[in-house]
Order: sequence, then C-alpha cells, then structure tokens
Amino acid sequence: MSEFDLIRRHFNRPTPNALLGIGDDAALLQVSAGNVLAISTDMLVSGTHFFPDADPFLLGHKTLAVNLSDLAAMGAVPRWATLAIALPQADDVWLERFSAGFFALAQQHGVDLIGGDTTRGPLNLCVSIIGEVPPQLALRRDGAREGDDIWVSGKLGDAALGLAHLQEKIVLPQAALAACLAALHAPVPRVALGLALRGIARSAIDISDGLLADLGHILVRSQVAARIVFDDLPLSKTLRDSGQSKLALSGGDDYELCFTAAVENRVNIEHIAAELQLPLTRIGTIVAGTGCVVHDVNGHTINIEGNGYDHFN
Repeated sequence: MSEFDLIRRHFNRPTPNALLGIGDDAALLQVSAGNVLAISTDMLVSGTHFFPDADPFLLGHKTLAVNLSDLAAMGAVPRWATLAIALPQADDVWLERFSAGFFALAQQHGVDLIGGDTTRGPLNLCVSIIGEVPPQLALRRDGAREGDDIWVSGKLGDAALGLAHLQEKIVLPQAALAACLAALHAPVPRVALGLALRGIARSAIDISDGLLADLGHILVRSQVAARIVFDDLPLSKTLRDSGQSKLALSGGDDYELCFTAAVENRVNIEHIAAELQLPLTRIGTIVAGTGCVVHDVNGHTINIEGNGYDHFN
C-alpha cells in the first residue's frame, strides 16, 4: 500500500466546512464573520504518551480529544484538523481501527480533517486543531483576578491512577480499573463547557499535565496567586480509597477544565453544571502574590512533591 493509497483509504473524508480539503497542496478555509482562528497542536509519541500496544481505536479518539480539549479551554468552536502520522509500517487493520476512533470523535464535534502528512518511522501522531471564536469572548490564561473562585470540571486523578496501575506501581481492583482506564484512554473534551463559559469565566486552561502545573500557567500569566482547599477537590471513591489522592494535584491526563470566575457568577456556573449534567466544583480562590498554596479544611498547608508532568524533567 502506497502513502497515497493509505491516505485515500483511511483518511480522505468529505470536508463540508472547508472550501478545499485533502487532495491539494493546501486546504482553503473560510473564517465565519466576527470570528478569529484558535489554533493548537499536540503530539503523541509511542512510549511517552501511550503504550506501543494501545488499542488503535481508543488511540485515534485520544489523538483528537487532547486537541479538542485545548479549544474547549479557549471557548472555541472546533472546525478543522490536520493529522501528521509516522508509522513503522502500513498496517491496514491498525489504520482502519485508528481512523475509526479519530473520525467518530471528529463527527461528534463537526471537525473536518483537511490535510496532514504520513511517513515511515517510530509511531508518532501529531494533530493541529483549528477553531473559531469571537475575539472578545475567547477564554484566556491572563484574565484571573484577585478574589475569583477557582473551579474544575469532572473528577481529577482517575486517569493518573489508571496509568499507575498499568505501570505496576499500584494494583487496582477490577471493578475500579475499567473507569480509570476509560479516563486515561478515552477522555471527554469539554467543548460544550468552554462555549458555555464565554462571558462568565475570566480565565481557563485544560488540565493535561496536572492541576497544579496547569493552574500555575494561569497564575503566571495573570500575575496572581492561588489558595486551594485539598478537601474540596472532586475525587472518585476509587481514588480516595487508593491512598493516592494527591494524584488529583499532579497526575495529569485529566483533560478537564480549570477556570476562574467572579464570585457573582456562582449561580450561573451552577446552572451550567445542571444544564450540561457535568459536575463543576469550586476548589479555591485567587489571591494576591505568586504561586499556589494547598491546604486542608482546617487551613493547614499540605506539602506536594512535584507540580505535574514535564517532558524534560
């Protein structure tokens, strides 16, 4: 199977949102009136971001999901994506499963695959995602203000707990393992939440490297500090019972949203949670200064080793 046969068989799909999609030297896109482009790129490398024997359907899902999560954090509507993929060999069965997982999520969010590249090499997957957002409504990292509430969506730490099991650092009971592996392998990008938070959240970020690391980016960009109440973190019973609760702070791979909002928006945020049927939990407060302090319900500081994942540390 040639490179072009591979593309035609597994990745050439209709692109109703593009003026010109796959098949030329470049795609042609039309930005909707009043919007600007939001663009993000994420790379998944075999052995670093996923195990070499990962289920290709789930890997296809996650390859797009982690990029959609970035657009969710910007309050952007996903529109287009490109995919660059290096393959050790042109495995037709593997590619059929991978593309099925990728396009199932793409169809769910109305994303057109408009181009990319294929080459032979160690398994490496790189997506660039493109969305649209009115510039005045884009959620950014530099908008947090002193006195803001800090919120997170969903539950934290289960994906990291599932990874710890796969790495044989812990052993999870079978009943709990399935949910943790689902959190790790099939994250749900919070696109609808990002859109609902337009005009309500002052800052936002997706939690990919761990809550402390990613919230830290907001703090630096906004030139503020934070106080987090550890007991308020939304944890599953599995994580609490595992003795690994601190993974909620530094484990990574959650792909939930962390955002800040003025106190007067608490009711609005509770309405969003009810409408989306998605737990949104207030976990702390933005304060003056630098850095993030984590304390328990009694105000005692909790020491945390490591803030989150860093590829070069």
